[in-house]
Amino acid sequence: MSPENIAILLIDDDEVDALNVVRAFSKVKIRNPLFRAHDGLEALAMLRGGSGLEKIEPTPKIILLDINMPRMNGIEFLREMRQDPQLKSINVVVLTTSNEDQDKIEAYRLNVAGYVIKPLVPGKFIEAVSTLNMYWNLIEMP
Repeated sequence: MSPENIAILLIDDDEVDALNVVRAFSKVKIRNPLFRAHDGLEALAMLRGGSGLEKIEPTPKIILLDINMPRMNGIEFLREMRQDPQLKSINVVVLTTSNEDQDKIEAYRLNVAGYVIKPLVPGKFIEAVSTLNMYWNLIEMP
C-alpha cells in the first residue's frame, strides 16, 4: 500500500484546530484519506462500526489524537484502543495543546509514536505537519 492510500483519523473536538490540520495537509500536499471524529467515543464507533456510524474501511493506520476532549478524552481513548486486539497496533501521534507532563507520560506509556504540542504560530504548525508527513512516508507499515 502506498503512503498516499493510508487512511488517517483525526480525533479533535475543536473546529478551528481541525480546520488547521486540513489546511496544513493541503499546504504540504498530503492527499491521504482523512476522517474526523470529535471525541474518543465517536472515534471508537468509527473504528469498530456502531452507534449509527459506518466502520472506516480500511482501518486507518495513523491517528492524530487530541488529549482535551469531552465525553472521552485522548488518554481514555488510548486506554480503550490499546485493549482492543483489532485496534491496538494503529500508530497514534498525539497532536494537542496539553503540555502537562502527566499527559505526556501516560501517552507514551500507552505506546504513542509521538507527542506534538500544537504550535500557536501557523507556519510552525505547517512545519510540524510536514515533519509528520516525512515520518510516515519513511516508516514501513504492515
